[in-house]
Amino acid sequence: MSWPGQPVTVVAPATSANLGPGFDSLGLALSLHDTVQARVAGSGADVRVTGVGAGQRWRPERHLVIRAMRAGFEAVGGQPPGIAIECRNHIPQGFGLGSSAAAIVSGLLAARALAAAREGAADPADVLPDADVLRLACEIEGHPDNVAACQAGGLTIAFDTAAGLGVARLTPLATLAPVLCVPAAPVATKTAREALPDQVPHADAAANSARAALLITALTTRPDLLLPGTEDFLHQRYRAASMPRTATLLATLRAAGIPAVVSGAGPSVLALTVGGLAPGAAAVALLAARASSPWRVLPLRVDADGARLVSA
Repeated sequence: MSWPGQPVTVVAPATSANLGPGFDSLGLALSLHDTVQARVAGSGADVRVTGVGAGQRWRPERHLVIRAMRAGFEAVGGQPPGIAIECRNHIPQGFGLGSSAAAIVSGLLAARALAAAREGAADPADVLPDADVLRLACEIEGHPDNVAACQAGGLTIAFDTAAGLGVARLTPLATLAPVLCVPAAPVATKTAREALPDQVPHADAAANSARAALLITALTTRPDLLLPGTEDFLHQRYRAASMPRTATLLATLRAAGIPAVVSGAGPSVLALTVGGLAPGAAAVALLAARASSPWRVLPLRVDADGARLVSA
């Protein structure tokens, strides 16, 4: 069997993790995407990037998509002679929007598709099951919330079991209309995580548990509960000092009755508006425009499909 000469193309969505109280467990896929075209090359690794991150410099073998592809090929039993990728990026990097998860999942799905073509498998999942893709992605990423939502689409809950990582995929309200507010400067995820305490008060943990349960109800059947359901007690208050502009906009939106959260580790803010209910996307844009620092406001949709192979 020989490696295919034709490239494969994978599209992967941005994701917003935590959604307030769902720390390291909840994720929502968004209609903002990166695209990776990958093919087997004669030797080494070649990386070409357009869009977000095009000006960065890296060693090709250290590029996250290449690293994920190598992990995927290793899992199916062999590396090709070389890899060439073209990345067309639209997901902001370093803003809490799952850009690393999109790169990892894209790389794994691309490697799986190329390996399946080599082996003549009609379904790439026969070569590397979805559960193994998720496990590998989580090992590379270090936490499951973004990679689960990126792979599955929609609203996901990631959880540990005795048998390994589990994911429940839910269908959020059809009228859910996420509005993303992106600031001018990123914040490193490492910086945001280092701001978290080793312990939290028992009362905060109990309150957060109730809010997380309430949030699932709000996102799937009761949009009137979104404001209380998005209240967090575990992480956002501790991160406020490292991203004061984010904390200010978050407080402003919530004071106006808009269910807003820090997206992932920040510094982006995600407002969970609902079509036909006020306040909506226009109110988010107006309040962001009044802020002392600039915000890019992006009305989005929920991506229901997740990362997917669009050609092979």
